[in-house]
Amino acid sequence: MANAKKSSVIVPPPVPTLPAKEDRHFVTALARGLSVLSCFSSGEKMLGNQDIAKRCRLPKSTVSRLTYTLTKLGYLVFVEETGKYRLGTSTLALGSAMLARLDVRDLARPLMQELADFSKAMVSLGSRDRLSMIYVGNARSSAALTLSLDIGSRIPIATTAMGRAYLAMVPEREREDVMERVRELDEVAWPAIRDGIERSLTEYRQTGCVSSFGEWQSDVNAIAVPLRPGGGLPPMAINCGGPSFTLSREFLLGEVRPQLIGLVRQLEASLGMRG
Repeated sequence: MANAKKSSVIVPPPVPTLPAKEDRHFVTALARGLSVLSCFSSGEKMLGNQDIAKRCRLPKSTVSRLTYTLTKLGYLVFVEETGKYRLGTSTLALGSAMLARLDVRDLARPLMQELADFSKAMVSLGSRDRLSMIYVGNARSSAALTLSLDIGSRIPIATTAMGRAYLAMVPEREREDVMERVRELDEVAWPAIRDGIERSLTEYRQTGCVSSFGEWQSDVNAIAVPLRPGGGLPPMAINCGGPSFTLSREFLLGEVRPQLIGLVRQLEASLGMRG
């Protein structure tokens, strides 16, 4: 199957360096180490210290100490031939433990595949990581063209249907915090991004889903619905999307939307979230 190539590389936001007087419980060194690990997306297997320093917005000397420590602990592996690092088995163990607890993925998989086959698109389950949504589940149709995003891929929270669905679900305080951090990253683009988010909140109240038609990638259309997985897990979202030339706005809103909403309600009922 030939996939439409879309980059899954999203640069993580800079690590907040909070003074002790603002938050004495915040461990900056730990946050920086986790930020280094977050730089490794599914689209890039190896990164050098200079690459990581640029993405984390940290001095290269600091990054060198962090990567050295993470290598000693098994979270990174240094590849001598390239002079770069890749994720180690300790990171894999953490990810596997987390995914093993997501029973929602097993319940969602057949429902997502059914919708993917109907829509001839890709249906994905995602959760939030800072200013990104991370795919934790995927279902593709047998169509010739779908998006090339896989489990572990990151997409921006503010301009994608999945991210906006998440923002429509969470409490206002959390949503405002995310929006403020997005604004700080790009003041110029912020007015259009803000309008898109606010429009999505209205859309969710009126239709039960949110959309993004060419707002993340100019040739990608998608809709999404938030999901309450329960079991102590944070809100998630399920989207259906693909190339705009094969997946029209009318088809997504008219035919896919009712099925996507039904999928989420059925899944929540199975998880004990509905009556």
